[in-house]
Amino acid sequence: MTNTANVSLSGRSHPPRAIAIRRAERGYVLEAEVWLPRPVEDVFPFFADAGNLEILTPSFLRFEVLTPRPVDMGVGTRIDYRLRVHAIPIRWQSAITCWDPPYRFVDEMLRGPYRRWHHEHTFEAVDGGTLVRDRVQYAVPGGALVHALMVGRDVRKIFTYRQDKLQTLFPADGAGTPGA
Repeated sequence: MTNTANVSLSGRSHPPRAIAIRRAERGYVLEAEVWLPRPVEDVFPFFADAGNLEILTPSFLRFEVLTPRPVDMGVGTRIDYRLRVHAIPIRWQSAITCWDPPYRFVDEMLRGPYRRWHHEHTFEAVDGGTLVRDRVQYAVPGGALVHALMVGRDVRKIFTYRQDKLQTLFPADGAGTPGA
């Protein structure tokens, strides 16, 4: 994972993007970060709209938010989704367990395909833009073998897509910025 206190490989003082997955005591931890050349005030509202998760999810998952919109985000908000994982239909329900706009929020899976899914989103003003960080603590049924054969690759692919999409949605000139 890129350390934000250091200069990135591109020579900028912010990391353009990074993803790392490591084994942890209770499963795995994914850490992803992407720098967007837009202020936090432009970026956070996009994440505060639960419906935008459909935009940030690759089409192969056929992801759909089922909770009627608009979703009033805050601690205790529950959101229902439907998706397909390797052609298997899945229902997912998450709850917002921390809501601190525009800096941070946490969603946790209440029902879904993982044994555990705790996803912390943080937003930090860095170098005139926003460093968006995701930290996901998760555990999978079937443990290390299932993770190695399928889940690890899938999770990395999903977050790579997410970073690509965010960089498209939030360009330096503000063109295409959601809600602009």
